Amino acid sequence: MRRTTEAAYSEFARAAWPHLYRTAVLIVGDRQLAEDLVQSALVKTYLAWPRLREPDKARAYTRRVMVTVSRDWFRKHAWNHENVRDVDESVGGAADHTADLAGDLADRVTLADALRALPLGQRSVLVLRFLEDLSVQETADLLNVSTGTVKSQTVVALAALRARADLVTEGAHDD
Repeated sequence: MRRTTEAAYSEFARAAWPHLYRTAVLIVGDRQLAEDLVQSALVKTYLAWPRLREPDKARAYTRRVMVTVSRDWFRKHAWNHENVRDVDESVGGAADHTADLAGDLADRVTLADALRALPLGQRSVLVLRFLEDLSVQETADLLNVSTGTVKSQTVVALAALRARADLVTEGAHDD
């Protein structure tokens, strides 16, 4: 790889890492596994870098590789639900210091727990649709499923999140 190409790749990898990592944590539910996933995806992107006709699309390419690799890992290990901790730190971003930090943390932990409870397919659909802001078609293409599957998994996953939120809210009122 030429020096200018390597410099462009290095700049891309540095800039894309935080966003890819956050997405990976939410998909696989484990920070260490997410690091491995992003590294694997970036290595594959590095190998493909000279062939990428439009380096601006490198992030989308890397995201696709990341989703494919994670799907392969889950198939290989037959993981359906993971026993994972510490997802909450990657959900939600920087806290507003003027807000109730304890409430914010509780909300993030609740969201992380709810996401963690979802099957991989539903969790992937939600992360790609709402965190990555992909369209139904883009999500379907990335996951190699139909748009109908994306829509139905979105509906089921959101219903599960709402049900869990209702249980949490009812539990808070019982105190």
